[in-house]
Amino acid sequence: MQQLLDPADVAEAVDGFMAATSAARAWDVETAFDWTAADAGRLTEGQRSAVQFVTIIEDHLPGYFDVYHRSFPVDDTVDPAEFEHNRELYHFTVRWAAEEDTHARALARYQRASGMANRDLLRGELAAEGRKRFDLPYEHPVQFFAYALVQEKATQIYYQHLREVSGDPVLGAVLTRLARDEARHFTFMADMVGRYLRAQGDAAVEPIRDVIAAFRMPLADTMRGYWRWALKIADVASYDHTGAYEHLIKVIDRAVDAKSDRLTELTGFIGECGALAR
Repeated sequence: MQQLLDPADVAEAVDGFMAATSAARAWDVETAFDWTAADAGRLTEGQRSAVQFVTIIEDHLPGYFDVYHRSFPVDDTVDPAEFEHNRELYHFTVRWAAEEDTHARALARYQRASGMANRDLLRGELAAEGRKRFDLPYEHPVQFFAYALVQEKATQIYYQHLREVSGDPVLGAVLTRLARDEARHFTFMADMVGRYLRAQGDAAVEPIRDVIAAFRMPLADTMRGYWRWALKIADVASYDHTGAYEHLIKVIDRAVDAKSDRLTELTGFIGECGALAR
């Protein structure tokens, strides 16, 4: 892949992420929550539907991880310099994947513990969507981070909104943990996008613009009934992924002291996309 950051830049971003993930903030599915108190009877039908939806999204982690593994390979298909970059990024990717997999397990555990789902039936339902291929058709590396920046922030915001309306304190506690993790993931992606903008300037503008112009949340093009379901959960807890666009604009504004005309046009374009979607 062309136009990669210097490996030292990636290492610095990864080190910052790891330093922000203290042992005291670590949690596990088995002990972090009182599963015996989980009660889906406290949820509205819409809230239960939202839990089912986000469980499917989170459970597709193998597909998301595979995208990064294919796009930033750590094997002999790349030259040593590219390998160095990808190996530094891999330190983040495996930590991120472990945390996202924990999210999937926590949501599935909630469904079982609260009486929403039978374990065997849930496993089959998740497999029906999970086996579908996920892909991001990007060529410039900054696009993977710009996409994830919006996706992680949008997910964080939705978990916070769903927590506020949740009738079950156990679900609220789960969503609090998930939102905090997504906030840290967003911070890493924002750091990477900022580094690309500082290193490459206008060369990163068109790739980021292309991400926003064709943005779809994960599984939007593969999950059966996605758009109908997404509208339903939006009614439950104020969901709109374009709410994350303002955070991308802030990242761009902070990345450079004096924006070029192309960067100014990019932030205007992102703002317009957000406004049109509302």
